[in-house]
Amino acid sequence: MQMKTSDYFSSPPADYNLIVPDGWFQISLDPDERDQSILALVDLQFRGIDNAPHLKKELMRDLQKRAQSAYGIGGTEMYLSLLTVGPVPLASSLLISVPAADEWPVCSDANELAEHLAVRNAGAETELGVTQLEAAGTAVRLRRRDAPDPENQMGNTLPTTTLTYYVPIPATKRWLMLNFSTPVDPLADQMVRLFDAVAGTLHWT
Repeated sequence: MQMKTSDYFSSPPADYNLIVPDGWFQISLDPDERDQSILALVDLQFRGIDNAPHLKKELMRDLQKRAQSAYGIGGTEMYLSLLTVGPVPLASSLLISVPAADEWPVCSDANELAEHLAVRNAGAETELGVTQLEAAGTAVRLRRRDAPDPENQMGNTLPTTTLTYYVPIPATKRWLMLNFSTPVDPLADQMVRLFDAVAGTLHWT
C-alpha cells in the first residue's frame, strides 16, 4: 500500500506495514465489504456446526457492531484471533486506527502525549511509557486492565487487557494507533508479549 502523506488528510495512511500471526482474521471495515467479510469469518467459526443458528446470528450482530464502531473512530484495519491452545481459544483483537486531528491535543512528541495520557488514565490500572519500535521509531505504549463489560463482550465476565501503541505518522501531525485487546485474563501477560512482538514489526514504506 502506498500513499503520500500530508499534515492533514481525509484518507487514512496506507504507507505502513505490519506482520500479524497466522490465525488472525482480517475483517474489512469498508462499509461496502464489511458484511461479506463478517459472514466469511462466522462461516469459518461455525464450520461443521449446524445446530446453533442463534449463536451464529448473535456473533454476526456483535461483529457488525464492532466493525461499524471501529470505522466510525477512524479504523483502517481490524483483526480477530482464531488461535487456540488445545481447546482454549486465545481470544484477542487488533484495531489499527487514525483518530481525526481534532480528537487529539496538539502534542509535539511522544513524551508530551504520554503526559496527556497519564492524566487521562489517572486512577486506572495501567502501565504507561515511551518506547522505541525497531523500524517505526518512538512510540507511546499504554497497557490497561479494565473490568468486564458483559453486554459489549458477548457475556465475558473476565477483566479485559488492552495494549495500545501510539505511533507518530511521519511528516504529519497525527498518530497511528495500534489497539490490541484480550479478555483471556489468566494469559494476559503472554498475550501482551505477543502484542508487543506484532507492534515491533510495524514499519513505514
